[in-house]
Amino acid sequence: MAMITSTPKIQINDDDSGIESLKNTLREDLTLTEQSFTGFASSPFGKGDATFNENLLSLYVCDDGKVQVHRVLAQLKKNGIRPFQDPRLADMMNLLSIDPAGLTIPSEIGVKKVMERGEFLRASSSCAEVLNAALSANMVIPDFHSFCEKIKKIYEDMKDIKGGKNADYIPQLSRVNPDFWGISVCTVDGQRFSIGDTTIPFCIQSCSKALNYAMNVAEHGPDLVHRHLGKEPSGVGFNQIGLDKNGLPHNPMINPGAISCCSVIKKEWSLADRFDYTIDKYKQMAGGEFIGFSNATFLSEKSEADRNFAIGYYLKEHGVFPENTNLHETLDLYFQLCSVEATADSAAVISATLANGGVCPTTKEVCVTPDAVRNTLSLMFSCGMYDYSGEWSFEVGLPAKSGVAGSIFIVIPGVMGICAWSPPLDELGNSYKGILFAKKLIEKFSFHQFDTVQGSVKKIDPRLQIRQETREMQINNMLSAASNNDMVLLTRYIEIGVDFNMADYDNRTALHLAVCNGHLNVVKFLLTKGKVSVNPMDRWNSTPLDEAYKYDFAEIRAYLEQKGGQRGADVLQRATMQF
Repeated sequence: MAMITSTPKIQINDDDSGIESLKNTLREDLTLTEQSFTGFASSPFGKGDATFNENLLSLYVCDDGKVQVHRVLAQLKKNGIRPFQDPRLADMMNLLSIDPAGLTIPSEIGVKKVMERGEFLRASSSCAEVLNAALSANMVIPDFHSFCEKIKKIYEDMKDIKGGKNADYIPQLSRVNPDFWGISVCTVDGQRFSIGDTTIPFCIQSCSKALNYAMNVAEHGPDLVHRHLGKEPSGVGFNQIGLDKNGLPHNPMINPGAISCCSVIKKEWSLADRFDYTIDKYKQMAGGEFIGFSNATFLSEKSEADRNFAIGYYLKEHGVFPENTNLHETLDLYFQLCSVEATADSAAVISATLANGGVCPTTKEVCVTPDAVRNTLSLMFSCGMYDYSGEWSFEVGLPAKSGVAGSIFIVIPGVMGICAWSPPLDELGNSYKGILFAKKLIEKFSFHQFDTVQGSVKKIDPRLQIRQETREMQINNMLSAASNNDMVLLTRYIEIGVDFNMADYDNRTALHLAVCNGHLNVVKFLLTKGKVSVNPMDRWNSTPLDEAYKYDFAEIRAYLEQKGGQRGADVLQRATMQF
């Protein structure tokens, strides 16, 4: 029978009979919705119960029946949900605020520590499905804490690495501190992790090319868009003047194709309205997080744009643009969109929106169509990393787009978006540290597009896994969890209503094994939350209390006796007398 991997011990104190942490390793061995990185994830949100799961909620209820709000929020944060920033939780957080008039923004010190059960259920009704999924570790990365620790290790190992230099053809980019280094993660379920310089604005530069293409395909469809640009890697520099065999720019990820793509964006509108429209779409994809604009960079871009003006006139001469295109306005829009600012945090959400099939993970808004995302990711995979695109596809194997300000938008379809930002560039114009980070990411995790084919056992797959549990497997895993103090799995079993009184072929129960291994916290959990019998007998007529005496666990013995525990001989004698 399959055995679930045990996790580090989690203690439950006398004043905390619930679960303090769903912190460590959960390899999902239950029947759950498939989350495959080769396709877009089916989010658990929108499919769960309409209210907070009662079994799950009971883990956060005090003896007086009140909900420990501070523990709920702490657990959300441990699993990657940011309760004070996540738009999905905004209504709940306002209702949890001490200030009922909403005069203050909810914060750690402004939220109620405990609430009546009914009051909390009403407050959480708008986001109950998010809470159910997050608190039961039923998200695309169930052991998010462990995953983040590994990302943190990669970040720290790279922190002092030097290499590359800032782009210098735009003065504003050359002046950025080359020591800036940040990594931000956003999963398709809205789990967040950031480390380093993730709130400092930078210009997205060529990363805008992928977003502009996705917007255009979503609005006009691929046939119309590809009347003006191709789909093939160019094999030449990103700013080369030239067309493919069909007389079109090779793809939208290099300058000729990106300029052509800009000519399609709301071409009947004024330049100001076209810019506002695009910025609004970027903000939507970022879940309302930071999107700005650097006018100084725009002016520098325009003043150093001889090559791009030459490309523009070349495209116009060859009839690439839509009819009546204003070339100078199109180039202005192209320069403006390269000068849009984001942070690593907001860029990670944008990348996660692409990973989630065009639906923003933190707002659930449909930003672009799934077909547009599929086309965009295909071209990011083959053309998104300048002249390094082929090697990137081979070594990293993920859709990505880089920009000369030092950012790389990395998309793991169906799983997460990542932004790595470090301004110094390698000789091909990609972030030196960003490339190194991506390689280390793929060395550690099985995220390469073809790792599932390879089936490498040397890598970690942190995603939610599917396995149909038979009753025998469930018993085996439950007993193993009780033996190994695996509170993560025990909590998951509480959430789905598993019967903790089930026994193996020797009639040994989870309570027997928890006592044998000296796990007082598991014993308390099973008796208070699992509703198990205190006096089950195995085939040798031993009860849990017998085990406590046998292994001399005084605290457990006292607790069992307090709960009505009896020795096996006493149970048998009483049964005989009654008979």
